[in-house]
Amino acid sequence: MAKKSMIAREKKREKLVAKYAAKRAALKEIANDESKPMEERFKARLELAKLPRNSSPTRLHNRCQLTGRPHAYYRKLKISRIALRDLGSNGQIPGMVKSSW
Repeated sequence: MAKKSMIAREKKREKLVAKYAAKRAALKEIANDESKPMEERFKARLELAKLPRNSSPTRLHNRCQLTGRPHAYYRKLKISRIALRDLGSNGQIPGMVKSSW
């Protein structure tokens, strides 16, 4: 189980990303528009830099829904490989059988 503080921090980042998504997209559009004057584009870049760092979607990290584990994460299932194995062994995932030889 991951530290509760790390899980909470990741949830806080998700909220910030959602909160600033529209503003960030608008500023990026202005900053990347070649037809706008250089001063306006530069001002948009400065405004983008003033936004909280954790509001950037690249700072998000996928975590397991059950354990909070950050590594070996299956996007489709939203759980880690260890949680997947436990659920499969317990028969809680339909069609999944534990392999043995």
